Amino acid sequence: MYINRLIKKDIQKRLSLKKTKIIVLYGARQVGKTSLMEDILKQTTQKVLKLNGDEDKTARLFSSRDLKKMKGAVSGYDVLFIDEAQKIQDIGLNLKILYDDKTQLKIIVTGSSSFELASSIHEPLTGRAWTYHLHPIAMCELKKHWNFHELTEQLESYLIFGTYPELFSMEQISDRQEYLHSLSKDYLYKDVLEVEGVRSSQKIRKLLQLLAFQTGSEVSLTELAGRLEMHKKTVERYIDLLEKFFVIFTLTGFSRNLRKEISQKPKVYFYDLGIRNALINNFNSLEDRNDIGMLWENFIIAEKLKYNNYYKNFVSSYFWRTYTGAELDYIEEYKGKLSGYEIKWKKTSKAPLSWLESYKADFNCINKNNFLEFICPD
Repeated sequence: MYINRLIKKDIQKRLSLKKTKIIVLYGARQVGKTSLMEDILKQTTQKVLKLNGDEDKTARLFSSRDLKKMKGAVSGYDVLFIDEAQKIQDIGLNLKILYDDKTQLKIIVTGSSSFELASSIHEPLTGRAWTYHLHPIAMCELKKHWNFHELTEQLESYLIFGTYPELFSMEQISDRQEYLHSLSKDYLYKDVLEVEGVRSSQKIRKLLQLLAFQTGSEVSLTELAGRLEMHKKTVERYIDLLEKFFVIFTLTGFSRNLRKEISQKPKVYFYDLGIRNALINNFNSLEDRNDIGMLWENFIIAEKLKYNNYYKNFVSSYFWRTYTGAELDYIEEYKGKLSGYEIKWKKTSKAPLSWLESYKADFNCINKNNFLEFICPD
């Protein structure tokens, strides 16, 4: 099944400009970066040179800082597309050299890590690049294909198997499970293991499993370090790397420095629930699970994150909890306005009185009946 990606039109529009900035596309492995770019490029009449950063000759050429050689390689082409660009040393500096030559060449690069690619691109390409982040399939993309009833009917599948593009062509449950098990092993965080100082795949996997069991709960780095027999700083670094490689994301506690508010420990969520469930080897149906609350909270917050990213809503996101037990699963601060949300699978709930008294902010309960208008209101 072909699913149109939301950022496709924006990239096409920028690619059609006579003179455009470098287009940088980030995203975890297997989210469809290469497929998206090939779909865009096959629809253009411009002549395209496609290269892969995994290939030695490409890596040597675009780490050479040799303008003459690079110009010779791209001569006669309108568009240069480099996949897996994070594999190339000093890729940002070399692209800057090529871009600053004032040619009409249009450049597109993709990478599976914001860490390596961003660190080598952002500084050299300041003011010269547009960046995009591609996620697993979002509900706001599926909404273009199915109505509310159809999406609700498929909710269980999304909560259990996630929304990696490959899954939409798999009918057999066993095939989905096999794919996710394969992806959730070393392949998904292969780039993390290649970062200097990260050598234990078992430690990374064990950390991810512990985080999977604590989805939506506040995480104690000290406790994780003790269970993993690792230094707290190492655990903190691993979590930071996993976030930069788009495996997980974190929320911090919201506080305006009121003494009763708790804000030190983060909450950790997964970009994709299929990966989370594969890590703990649990693909049971929803009626046979005791973690439906975790799944639903992760699903809603991750989908809202995707929506805000794609529609360029520069939102600050948090959770909120007090020492007296009042809490909200999700807080958004947007254009100076605060909104609080409680996320329930079936129930409804009222706003904590202390939230209303302290901030006089909006409150809504998100459940199966109204989730779509929250995670993709457009």
